[in-house]
Amino acid sequence: MLALRLARGAHPLVQLCRLLVTTASAGTGLLFLCTLGYALAHPDASAGSALRLVWCLVPLAATVYLAVCAARTDPATRPRSGLAAIGLGPARLMLLSALTTALATGLGSLLALLAFLHLRGDLPGTPFHGAGAAFLAADRPLPLPAALTLLALVPFAASAAAAVALRPEGEGPRRPGRRRGNAPAAPGADSAMDVTAEEQAPGAEKQAADGPQQIPASGLPPRAGAVPGGLPWGVAAIAAGLAVEARAGGAARFPLPGGLAGGPAGVLAGWALTALGLALAGPAVAHLCGLLLEAGRPGAVRLLAGRGLQQEARRIGGPLGVVCAVASGAYAMTAPYAGARLSFGPLTTLGALLVAGCALAALTTAAIEVRQARAGTVAALVRLGAPVALLRSAALLRAGALVLVFGPLTWAVAELAAMPLKG
Repeated sequence: MLALRLARGAHPLVQLCRLLVTTASAGTGLLFLCTLGYALAHPDASAGSALRLVWCLVPLAATVYLAVCAARTDPATRPRSGLAAIGLGPARLMLLSALTTALATGLGSLLALLAFLHLRGDLPGTPFHGAGAAFLAADRPLPLPAALTLLALVPFAASAAAAVALRPEGEGPRRPGRRRGNAPAAPGADSAMDVTAEEQAPGAEKQAADGPQQIPASGLPPRAGAVPGGLPWGVAAIAAGLAVEARAGGAARFPLPGGLAGGPAGVLAGWALTALGLALAGPAVAHLCGLLLEAGRPGAVRLLAGRGLQQEARRIGGPLGVVCAVASGAYAMTAPYAGARLSFGPLTTLGALLVAGCALAALTTAAIEVRQARAGTVAALVRLGAPVALLRSAALLRAGALVLVFGPLTWAVAELAAMPLKG
């Protein structure tokens, strides 16, 4: 009941994130049910049905990742002293977040079931002139236990992943750089020392009055600590993935969805490892971008951009690495058909839109969280006399540095993954 009340009274941006999670859950559930319908309509094609089920795991993983990102940015489940006083400590807030995630994804699964029954013609009205009835085996009874089992995959996986990601510090192995509690600090917490900038620097007003371009050190974001963990594992996964792709050679070919010719199974396994490596190494790469920005003798813009990027690396690096992995995978699958006109089926299009949409939505959610967390620092800098143009230049410099580093990295991974498929 408390999870439902918190879900109803959340901020509009939080509600939008939950709506995106519900939409992604509905799309993934519909893909699973369509796979079930295909298996009912083609009882002799067990291999094709199993292959379709395997490809549904990709949008399932994307939906779970989006749900975890949305749970991390939900301010209602962050530890606060008032909630701890009534017995809602970090462990119970973690459980509350998992229940909220289960509510959002469960609603999506229910919508997927209604849409599937409508396409089969089991509900009043037959859309698309009954075109989907034959494909979904409308003349056969629907095995309800199998349908409910498939629909339960998304809520179960999403809530379990949210509970693991937001578990309290003492409940699992300690990770470098991880905050205490079950989630990142509330927006503006990273810049708490900047909110009291005037108290820490008694002469701040005088320094701000001497000239708008002079940014006092007390108004800068605090220097970040060590490089985020995950870089060694990410580099190892990328290297292993590229090695597997290079040795794939004449291995058995694994069909791709949508009628694409496919490629060696080793190539696809190698790309999966490479994509995992990009996601793991993303925060560390973003942190290194911040270090490069403030290298040498930086001015106010470079120093502000570098410090801010180092602070934001853990939030923005992971989703950015996932977007790069999705982009490299899309290029690798379509590169062998350069110049040809591809025609994807509706289910393949839905799956591709789900994966790409979840990756972009997770990145957008992280960007919104970063902007909220930076609000205190920006307010302190404005009070100290920093011009708005300086802050915008720093933001553009951060974005440009990320594009200049992640862009070539994505292109290199995509080209290496596409080479065996082209051959």
